[in-house]
Amino acid sequence: MRRGLVTATAAALALSGCGSLASPQRGDGQRQSAPSISFHAHPQVVEPVAGASGALDSASAGGVSVNTAGTSGALAEPVSLQTVRQELGQSGMSANQDSAELTAGGLAIAPVSAPQQVQEIIDAGNEIAHLPYVWGGGHEKFIDTGYDCSGSLSFVLAAAGLLNTTMTSGQLATWGKPGPGKWVTIFANAGHTFMYVAGLRFDTVALAETGTRWSNRSADESNLSSFAVRHPPGL
Repeated sequence: MRRGLVTATAAALALSGCGSLASPQRGDGQRQSAPSISFHAHPQVVEPVAGASGALDSASAGGVSVNTAGTSGALAEPVSLQTVRQELGQSGMSANQDSAELTAGGLAIAPVSAPQQVQEIIDAGNEIAHLPYVWGGGHEKFIDTGYDCSGSLSFVLAAAGLLNTTMTSGQLATWGKPGPGKWVTIFANAGHTFMYVAGLRFDTVALAETGTRWSNRSADESNLSSFAVRHPPGL
């Protein structure tokens, strides 16, 4: 049965719901496994949903465009990479050597020295940066109208060829290699996940606070010790 999708409107809901809601519990108290969705090695995240006649509208904070289905009141989809590049160029900012930059429009500029996979993670993060938090979003289908915390990370990691299936926050807590990475560091526990990419934070809490998943927010959670710290191999 298709899970109900609920849009969060506050940071508290974004914090409490991401991982656990993406993997709901059965009546006997046992947690269901997340649906397995196979991606291509390098999924084309800029492609619209099959059958949709996409059009670009300005429908997000700061005038950032989102891809809609082309009808009035249609739900948003990830923006195209071409649109992201245009908006980055319009920011007037240039890339740093070793750390990502945050534009006024809430997008990330990858550092000059970033490996290709880090660039792909940042590109994909920009495509969904302003999409809403949706309970279970990004788990039943790759191109979605919104994403929860683990759906957001699954989307960008898959876009870089690092995942071939979606993962809940609990699964991300054991994925990859232990400890912080040089470029990418994932924090995950059973209830939430977020990550740092080239110095910028990517998560749904920032989305609830500022309208974008990218931020300069510190990892200052009161329960930070409950998070496993992981990183993609080689990054």
